[in-house]
Amino acid sequence: MSNGAPQGAGAAGPLAGVLVADFSRVLAGPYATMLLADMGAEVVKVEGPEGDETRTWTPPVREGVSTYYLGVNRGKRSVALDLRDEGDAALAQELARRADVVIENFKPGGLAKFGLDFASVSAANPGVVYASISGFGSGKGAHVPGYDLMVQAISGLMSLTGDPDGPPYRAGISVFDVMAGNHAVIGILAALRHRDATGQGQHVEVNLLSSALTGLVNHSSAFAAGGVVPFRMGNAHPSVFPYEPLPTADDDLIVAAPNDRQFRKLCEVLGIPEVPDDPRFAHNADRTANREELRPILVERLAQRTATEWFDALVAVGVPCGPIQTIDGGFAMAERFGLDPVVQAGEGERAVPTTRHPIRFSATPARYELPPPGLDEHGTQLRAWLSAPHSGPVPTGVAQEDARG
Repeated sequence: MSNGAPQGAGAAGPLAGVLVADFSRVLAGPYATMLLADMGAEVVKVEGPEGDETRTWTPPVREGVSTYYLGVNRGKRSVALDLRDEGDAALAQELARRADVVIENFKPGGLAKFGLDFASVSAANPGVVYASISGFGSGKGAHVPGYDLMVQAISGLMSLTGDPDGPPYRAGISVFDVMAGNHAVIGILAALRHRDATGQGQHVEVNLLSSALTGLVNHSSAFAAGGVVPFRMGNAHPSVFPYEPLPTADDDLIVAAPNDRQFRKLCEVLGIPEVPDDPRFAHNADRTANREELRPILVERLAQRTATEWFDALVAVGVPCGPIQTIDGGFAMAERFGLDPVVQAGEGERAVPTTRHPIRFSATPARYELPPPGLDEHGTQLRAWLSAPHSGPVPTGVAQEDARG
């Protein structure tokens, strides 16, 4: 079921024909809508006259544009609308009326004054899937601004990150923004499935704190099911050993051998096949309880070869391990394994290298036809479409306009 998505960028993909009105900005929402666009949805990115904040989050830049913005906005069309202007608000309302999906991350209730809240949109468009992303939900936490760093602190993640005797640390990325974006996609797809079966839309709500608490997985369960408050252990794991960096002849190597079979293979490659027969190290619970006795035994053997040499030898027998690299090394490893991590969004001079969609589809591969749009790049085309009686999608032959931001 579709409300008539503009088809100018092609319609390949499992979400072909689904029109997404994207009123989100910064990271969680734009990441979600980029994934939807990759899967074939037609995404109209609605920006204020000043544009998405991440357009100015620099450095680094590529040809004067923030790489932060470029990383989460491919596959979309941009129209700049000032919702405080009556005419622009009417166009935004019309877009929401035509959309299959509306996604927003305004402060809860913030779109009501523009007639763009769920109640208003669903009254005109009963089949709409309306997704809201907030920091702390639409109830008692609605008044609290939501930023990933805040949620890393409030959720307890920072209390788990860093050396045991050092200060708490944030994760190196906005992990809960990304997680909430993924949860929004899951919720949207489930709601679209429900709409296909019943014809009914619904309100899908995602908040960073709930995403954080479910994303803390074993640590959340330690508290909820066991009454245990986890603590910082540096790179060590509370329930598994070995599962941490260990030094080699040159660099540290991540060694992850949580089950007995993997541990025995590890010891065979290290030349200490007798160690798994020691009652102190026979099973994971034993190894975890006696990690201080086991660690120096492993370190002594690992010191005989380099991290790269051990990596090749251990993965050859199925022992999970890996060198600690910078991001360029991560991309190089993905290339080595044939994962082709970089794709070109768009064609010709405007093509932008971006990171491949994480899901491989055998029948409906991800698409990358549109580069991240300039501010209001498709504004004239989209305003004309929204202003005219709805008689079909935007003509496919309309050329892209020059970016104005």
